[in-house]
Amino acid sequence: MQDGQVGLRDGDRVFRLQVKALQLEPGQIVALTGASGSGKTLLLELLGLLRRPGSGTRYRSGGLDLAGLWSGGPRSASLARTRGRLFGFVPQTGGLMPFLNVAENVALTQRVTDRTDRPHMDALLGRLGLRDVVGLRPGALSIGQRQRAAIARALAHRSPFVIADEPTAALDNDSADRVLDLFLDTARQQGTGVILSSHDTARIARFGIPCLHLATRTEGAQVIARLEDGPC
Repeated sequence: MQDGQVGLRDGDRVFRLQVKALQLEPGQIVALTGASGSGKTLLLELLGLLRRPGSGTRYRSGGLDLAGLWSGGPRSASLARTRGRLFGFVPQTGGLMPFLNVAENVALTQRVTDRTDRPHMDALLGRLGLRDVVGLRPGALSIGQRQRAAIARALAHRSPFVIADEPTAALDNDSADRVLDLFLDTARQQGTGVILSSHDTARIARFGIPCLHLATRTEGAQVIARLEDGPC
């Protein structure tokens, strides 16, 4: 992404996110850090084609113009198809379908992308400690179990890129380590590009994951967030 931007308005107050350049290579993993309210979720939604970019944004994957997909509107079939094919997305809230059990939720990304792979799904469920709850619906799960199920769903269809918004925030220490190990293995073994946001900078640093930092400044009624390299 180059010259990426998006703005939000709340009354007279404006929040602007500006990204001069961001490139994620296959097999690369990077963590996005920044204070609460610095725009981490906003940037991840922009990258995951969940939010329309501002004018002038250049965003490509290979030869595909991702920013241009929005010309057909937010409900266009090509936008939805590309979003599902390119990305596995872990929302901060888990976002599981309440009427589906764990196995059905995890299999959903495989079904919509026609990439059915039951052995891969079973391996993810085992590695994330979910085999004993595959038949349960989200309402019967703990917050941590719901988060791990959302992670398995994002990885199930082997997308080229995974975008994870605070994927370890609801997890205990052992589960958080297990998830970061899984992301690292996915990047290394499958060539998946992974970008995740986190406030747990000590853990990110311990795993050797490089960081990008969202820094904010206030100019009158505007809060401006810019992406920059920085230590975890």
